[in-house]
Amino acid sequence: MKFRCERDVFVEALGAVGRAVSARSSAPALSGLHAVLEGNHLVLTGTDLDLTISSTLEVNGEQDGKAVLPAKLVTDIVRSLEPGAVSISADADQAQITSGRSQFAVNLYPADEFPQLPEPGGEPVTIESALLADALRQVVPAASSDDSRPIVLTGVLMTAEAGGLRLVATDSYRLAVRDLPGTSVLGENQHVLIPSKALNELTRVLPSAEEVTLVLGERDARFSIGSITLTTRLIEGEFPNYRGLIPSSQPNRLLASRTALIDAVRRVRLLAREATPVRLTLGDESLELLALTQDVGQASESVDAKYEGTELTVAFNPEFLLNGLEVTPGDEVSLETVDALKPALLRSTESSDFLYLLMPVRVS
Repeated sequence: MKFRCERDVFVEALGAVGRAVSARSSAPALSGLHAVLEGNHLVLTGTDLDLTISSTLEVNGEQDGKAVLPAKLVTDIVRSLEPGAVSISADADQAQITSGRSQFAVNLYPADEFPQLPEPGGEPVTIESALLADALRQVVPAASSDDSRPIVLTGVLMTAEAGGLRLVATDSYRLAVRDLPGTSVLGENQHVLIPSKALNELTRVLPSAEEVTLVLGERDARFSIGSITLTTRLIEGEFPNYRGLIPSSQPNRLLASRTALIDAVRRVRLLAREATPVRLTLGDESLELLALTQDVGQASESVDAKYEGTELTVAFNPEFLLNGLEVTPGDEVSLETVDALKPALLRSTESSDFLYLLMPVRVS
């Protein structure tokens, strides 16, 4: 294999596919990048078997071939080079990397040890990239990132809903639901559970193209965005019955400026140390925020608001509350609750496509 490529183009591709490479695999080839050159088309692939990312780039090809390059080492080498053309040539055992006066010789992994990855079957469906990116920004952070939690909580549920697509995620402390009306990806009553790790990687590359093509198989999902293809295994298991968590009616309802509330929470949470919650006192025409940490101090702030219901104080994890406010659309938000111990519902007064359910923190 032999080709030439601009350093910046090569670095970008190496960085994209390298994010799927396993850092702790017992199989050495999984810490490498599979490179296949045919004519002027170079395909780079990295995988940890659960997540696979491939990138296709145009190069000046001189000799077709394939090799498995040590991912981190080659990426560090190419990134360190001066801007300009980089030449790569590889035989069965070693790759030569040259640019200007710099020359490197890097040992390769056996190409036949790199796994053969299956292609998911199914009909391709096209989605607007910006629309999907916006939905993922709202929903993915609510999925659990704790490997000790049940694996279904680390995924995002995609389900057919009223002629469109619904995305749902929960870590059992909060729940995010986003509807994409008119986006038909799944059949009636069909649903899949996609790892949030894969969707986090997807959000990095979605801005690079206007559309994303999705293919859903029985065990895998494939997203194609421009020159990048991301394939992930689906999570097996039953997602929690999230519908039962969403209350049908909330007697207490607060309306406030989203921006004003975000700013106030950001200031008050500076005194919410060591998992201290922020307390919200809901009353007529105002909202009082309070954070009190023993041996540190306290912060309070009043926010203009409209309130209907019984005066009460409810406490939340400030990070979770802020996360929900930041991804809720519109200028005005509503916070609805039954009492200080029941889940609170956060949503925009201008759109019904997104809701955020947040469990309160019990305080004395």
